[in-house]
Amino acid sequence: MTTGLQLALLGGALIALGVVCLIWRFIPAEPDLADALNRLSPVHGRRTANPPLAEPADRTERLGRWAMKTFPPAAWVRTPTKELAILRIPVARFYGEKLMFAAVGLIIPPFFTFLLGVFGLHLPIVLPVIATLALAAVMFFIPDLNARDDAKKSRAEFSRALGAYIDLVALERNSSSGSRQAMEVAAAVGDSWVFKRLSEELALSRWNGVAPWDALKALADELGLPELEDLASILRLSGEEDAQIYNQLRARSASLRAAMLNTELANANEIGERMSIPMSLLGVIFMALLVAPALLRVMGGGN
Repeated sequence: MTTGLQLALLGGALIALGVVCLIWRFIPAEPDLADALNRLSPVHGRRTANPPLAEPADRTERLGRWAMKTFPPAAWVRTPTKELAILRIPVARFYGEKLMFAAVGLIIPPFFTFLLGVFGLHLPIVLPVIATLALAAVMFFIPDLNARDDAKKSRAEFSRALGAYIDLVALERNSSSGSRQAMEVAAAVGDSWVFKRLSEELALSRWNGVAPWDALKALADELGLPELEDLASILRLSGEEDAQIYNQLRARSASLRAAMLNTELANANEIGERMSIPMSLLGVIFMALLVAPALLRVMGGGN
């Protein structure tokens, strides 16, 4: 009787969910104003029209494209746009990964519930349903955490390479090269993805007739790189006002390296503190092993 009632409740909940999904599907959706303006912006159009290093769409990206057309923007809660931009991950692929992770979360609890049923352990139907929804919600946000973690590492790598790039630009400017020439020659020296990204932006700005410092500023806004924005501001002084910026560039490079050194020292201190915790626990356990026999003898003598 209890099992039949639980199945009836589950069937009614599924039917209600289906009705809600149908109503939601046919109700006209209200577009997100911020998302619409972002899609109409010149920067977004330039990125879409000229996707560098584009790859053929796989199943994950096709699933994401379908989801972008089907679900409203509010369904994704928050999209880490800058993180995806620096990682060069298409938004459609990111959405597809979120749906695939959520689907895995929907499958795992019923699978374990089935295995427990095979061994004769039957759980109330409410527990697998709650576990399924909770795990799907948690796994839905795992791609967000992965993107933020990978983007943090990429920004740190970008900052390290940017210090070398600033020095190269300063040397080119000191040898009487023009602003654009100094920036392009310095970007062509390195073969890392950072130098290639800068070289692509500068080449694109040449063909679009955009000032190179404006292109770097747009890239800094897109990727969330304040260090690159500072460099663009310094180069703007050189290009528009013909100012001597050699000393400013060298000072900016030195401050950037000092900031990275302080960050590395802070990370090293944090790791050292974490490593001291196991050693402290081992010391406590060792002292407990030494004291325990004496305490047991005292307690045994008292009895």
